[in-house]
Amino acid sequence: MSETPTSADIQLIQAILPHRYPFLLVDKVRDIDGTSSAVGIKNVTMNEPHFQGHFPGMPIMPGVTIVEAMAQTAAVMVGTSLGLTEGNLLVYFMGIDGCKFRRKVIPGDVLEMKIETTRGKAGGKVWKFKGVATVDGEMAAEAEFTAMMDMQG
Repeated sequence: MSETPTSADIQLIQAILPHRYPFLLVDKVRDIDGTSSAVGIKNVTMNEPHFQGHFPGMPIMPGVTIVEAMAQTAAVMVGTSLGLTEGNLLVYFMGIDGCKFRRKVIPGDVLEMKIETTRGKAGGKVWKFKGVATVDGEMAAEAEFTAMMDMQG
């Protein structure tokens, strides 16, 4: 029996998540510790479509996409740990709490998202997570979020 991976490259991420460009917002997930915790990496680049209008001449990653990137990291962590690589895992936000933004995220930044599971287990539909996103060790955003993990037949 093979061991559960402790990291996910872009191929494994795409085997787990249904998201694709321009809404796939995580490039790599590392330090996967079962369904307990993981770290997502997002390389922020100028060619992302939201920078065209947010804001012209002053590109800033929208806060909602930072929270979405944290949620995608959580889904990859759970999917990797539970072997859900058939592309049939859909994850829906149920709630976002205590969300705060502390720093601008701009092209050239590497967004590091530390995710911890606060509630959830294999076979369960409702999961809760806490996420902290940083750039160069400086907090950019934090949030607690609840999601429903829905397996498609």
